[in-house]
Amino acid sequence: MKFLALSLSFLSLGWSQKAPQQPAQEEIPLIKVDVDLVSILCSVRDKKNGLIGNLTKDDFTIFENGTQQQIKNFTRETDLPLTIGLLVDVSGSQEGLIGEEKRTSNQFFQKVLRPKDMAFVISFGSEAELLQDYTSSLRLLREGLEGLRLNTSVSGIHPGPVPNQVQRGTIMFDAVYLAAADKLKREVGRKVIVLITDGMDQGSRVKIDKAIEAAQKSDAIIYSIFYEDPYFRARNRGYSANDSALKKLSEETGGRVFHVGGRMSLDAIFDQIQQEMRSQYTITYTPTNPQKDGGYRKVEIKLASKELKPQARKGYYATANTN
Repeated sequence: MKFLALSLSFLSLGWSQKAPQQPAQEEIPLIKVDVDLVSILCSVRDKKNGLIGNLTKDDFTIFENGTQQQIKNFTRETDLPLTIGLLVDVSGSQEGLIGEEKRTSNQFFQKVLRPKDMAFVISFGSEAELLQDYTSSLRLLREGLEGLRLNTSVSGIHPGPVPNQVQRGTIMFDAVYLAAADKLKREVGRKVIVLITDGMDQGSRVKIDKAIEAAQKSDAIIYSIFYEDPYFRARNRGYSANDSALKKLSEETGGRVFHVGGRMSLDAIFDQIQQEMRSQYTITYTPTNPQKDGGYRKVEIKLASKELKPQARKGYYATANTN
């Protein structure tokens, strides 16, 4: 297994071992910034939260830093390849949920993956571990999910995989950063991070803004699943999970937060994510500001109907050598 060990010597938060490279696959440039074009993926919902899939170019207006842009290309995407990174919290507060996460994650991959799609699995607690690298094999993903197991911090100095590493609690932000910057940045096509956690971060070396920036630069959408163990909460009165960090991670990258509870099971949430990933519009434009200065550009999408709500990333970094 390859541990994503984060020590002071790894200032770039790189992998402790070089991960296998993904097999060559057809390049389809989506949600990326190149020298001339910006492409944004967008989902649209009505007031009842239903997905809307019959809109046209004329229904959309797009702005960059407050200036309206001319839409050059507009398409509805349903079958283009996906690259999915599944990140699963296996810290102490999630111990009672790991079995259900294994089962439903396996079903999710069975439903969503198509021959040209790829996926990888990372678990995170006090460490982050790559359980399965890029693959389209359901068997390998199932075997990777079997590696989900409790991972908690220990007191004192931990002997490996990086000697003299002081362990932490739940390195959620580090895991998101590594998935985005180290796994997804060089990929093409539609890229998604599915994050299953109770939203608590303890001990990450990177801050949430850095994790969001990495996701934005890799053009990855984050779908967060807030999953809390009520029995753990009952046994630990000082424990107070919340979804505030998950909302920020998802909203800034064009995703959203789901809550497990009541009638909303993990299975049902995976079904919703699958439908949304296959029901998106791509809006492409040439920025009126041609400078590639590395700065952040705010993007806003407006719809002709006030009854509808767009869901898309809130901006991008104008760098010359993206992806």
